[in-house]
Amino acid sequence: MPLAEREDYGAAMVKIYTRTGDAGDTSLLGGHRVRKDDPRIEAIGSIDEANAAIGVVRLELSRSGVAPAGLDELLAQVQHRLFDLGAELAAPGATARSTSTISDADIAALEAEIDRYDAALEPLRTFILPGGAAAAAQLHLARCVCRRAERQLVELAASEPLRGELLRYVNRLSDLLFVLARATNQANRVPDVKWEQRAGGREHGAGGTGTRAD
Repeated sequence: MPLAEREDYGAAMVKIYTRTGDAGDTSLLGGHRVRKDDPRIEAIGSIDEANAAIGVVRLELSRSGVAPAGLDELLAQVQHRLFDLGAELAAPGATARSTSTISDADIAALEAEIDRYDAALEPLRTFILPGGAAAAAQLHLARCVCRRAERQLVELAASEPLRGELLRYVNRLSDLLFVLARATNQANRVPDVKWEQRAGGREHGAGGTGTRAD
């Protein structure tokens, strides 16, 4: 449950339902209430969705038994950091300072994992489609949710203060999930699904599937 849906963060959660959001608003940490379609709540929701999507990936990997070395442990760490990130988003203004846990070190750790897994992959020579092994397809889906979360964070940052570390973390995470999808296909001996471009078309797709967008 995203922290923005709880007013009793840090206390025992006696009930799952509170009835306080029945009018279409919700409480941020600190007690300030906002509409549930507020850009901050939209971003929190997408971070929560990305976390859930990664949880599905971990389930699939546990069932298939075929995964790159260390992948489950890495994804578990990412899930905790995404919850940290959601907690900061749920605490705007002065309250955010007490929940600011995503750092440049976390971003550097993602970059190191990208480089480590990518070094074992064949270089990309064409765009690829989401697919291959089931876990790889789910990693691509998690990547797309991360991209949406990044767009929502950009929108939020245009109107409210937002630490740049949050944007950079989500950006690098989407890149990592792309590389991990390819690594998972490789571990399962399943080829990436290459884009079969229609004859006469011109390659483009900045930010699209199979690319490493900025």
